[in-house]
Amino acid sequence: MNSLRELYQELILDHSKRPRNFRELEGANRSAEGHNPLCGDRATVFLRVEGDVVQEASFKGSGCSISTASASMMTDAVKGKTLAQTQHLFERFHELVTADPSKSAAAGAELGKLAVFAGVHEFPMRVKCASLAWHTMKAALEGGAKATTE
Repeated sequence: MNSLRELYQELILDHSKRPRNFRELEGANRSAEGHNPLCGDRATVFLRVEGDVVQEASFKGSGCSISTASASMMTDAVKGKTLAQTQHLFERFHELVTADPSKSAAAGAELGKLAVFAGVHEFPMRVKCASLAWHTMKAALEGGAKATTE
């Protein structure tokens, strides 16, 4: 179990130190700004949606390693997904980081690499860090300009 935890920590650190899709997306037709007032994390999510599909996703912002890694992995995960699939992914991720492990096992199995955030539920303050980019992405898809983890 310790080796699995170490692997998860390495994946989070890798995405934190070298975030993927960290840029303002040219041609974005949806975006929103997110803020976690408890710790000061900020994220802006940019999406290019064509028809019913998220063609491209990126983010900018500043925050802790969990917040940055979550945004990095989220932008990879939503590319090429339909809006319904993206909404489902949001719901499963939210369940993963907020539910107790016995209830979130199915969500983790469905999320692939995003399951590295399963342990976050043990640290309530970190749940908001992990979910900031996700709430911001959801706001962008729904046409909102701002999101918060309050």
